[in-house]
Amino acid sequence: MRIGVIGTGNMGALLVDALVKSKAAKPKDITVMNRTKQKALDLAERHHRLSVSESPIKVLQNADIVFLCVKPGQFYSLLESLCGSWHPGQIAVSITSPISVNQLEQIIPCQVARVIPSIVNQSLSGSSLVTFGSSMADLSKNKLWAVLSQFSHPIEIDEENIRVASDLSSCGPAFLSFLLQKMIDGATSATSLSRKQATQLTTEMIEGLGKLFAEGIYTLEELQKKVTVKGGVTGVGLTVLEQGYQDVFEKLFTETQKKFVEDKEAINKTFGGEKN
Repeated sequence: MRIGVIGTGNMGALLVDALVKSKAAKPKDITVMNRTKQKALDLAERHHRLSVSESPIKVLQNADIVFLCVKPGQFYSLLESLCGSWHPGQIAVSITSPISVNQLEQIIPCQVARVIPSIVNQSLSGSSLVTFGSSMADLSKNKLWAVLSQFSHPIEIDEENIRVASDLSSCGPAFLSFLLQKMIDGATSATSLSRKQATQLTTEMIEGLGKLFAEGIYTLEELQKKVTVKGGVTGVGLTVLEQGYQDVFEKLFTETQKKFVEDKEAINKTFGGEKN
């Protein structure tokens, strides 16, 4: 399976790293291209025999699956430049959530899908969110699913829920990292514990917590009950959290939905509206 990646910023590079680390693809079967060529060359330095292309069209000429990893504002002009370069057997995969598969199908004359990866895919874990285009054949769906399964747990998500699903799986690591950092700040501010020790304890705790969930030892609810002793310290701490974070996540998801709507409106102007 030959794979092309157009755009090697944070997410494009992450995708290449995950593909190679999981052995879903060998470097010699991956072709990448980036507007700032040095970023692509840096990837080639990391993964020997990976090919760096001079143009998006040349990426298409050497790929069966093409991952489009550019910013939403760059998408339409990129796709316009590729008109006439696709062939029917290819699979075009966008990793940009505000652009629907319907919009992709308006301008890409081959099978399309959208895949939202997560930074945790670098550790060959976590979810990847998949939305298939209406014309995608079962064989092509299976091919793409097989590739994604090497470094993630693919989950099919409908258009209506793509933003909130992305918030949980893709943005979630940043949100949780923020909360963990605040926990470290609080511990070092209220006590004499050093930041180094607080950081070590917190990171090792979260690593172990992930393993408990991965091995199915506890659910979220079960773990909380297991650690909380009636009248104990954990219960006091949870009461404080309940008071302080009562509706913070409702606000968070409300705001991310608003931003998503804004992004989609900007994209719709570029694509000339969405056809359902």
